[in-house]
Amino acid sequence: MATNITVMEGRLQRLKGREPRTQSIATRFTMTEETMLLRSAASQGRNLREWARESLLAAAQQQRPDDGAATFAEVQALRLLLINTLEPLLRGEKMTPEQFKDMLRYVKTNKRKAAADMLASYAEGASEQP
Repeated sequence: MATNITVMEGRLQRLKGREPRTQSIATRFTMTEETMLLRSAASQGRNLREWARESLLAAAQQQRPDDGAATFAEVQALRLLLINTLEPLLRGEKMTPEQFKDMLRYVKTNKRKAAADMLASYAEGASEQP
């Protein structure tokens, strides 16, 4: 009986100082998935529910770029590379390996800005001009 009272006091103490939890999320797993999740939780010394809660919150807090935005930035990187390397080559100029490395650095640095500028021009309804 004393053990039950101690457990209840411990639970009540944890509730003090934090916002109450009001939402429960349920899902079903296969036996294989459950085993995998239980192992992961046990490896961190947590029970499954506590581990799952922390894992979900950590995943939700990660700052990951939108896949579409990342893909668009890479397309703009290719566009920058082509425009800035083909134009001098078409004029008959040669590009040294060092110039090409500098161009790659430039593209890596400016691809996100180029993507943002392109999206802004689409939002404004501007047409691309040569």
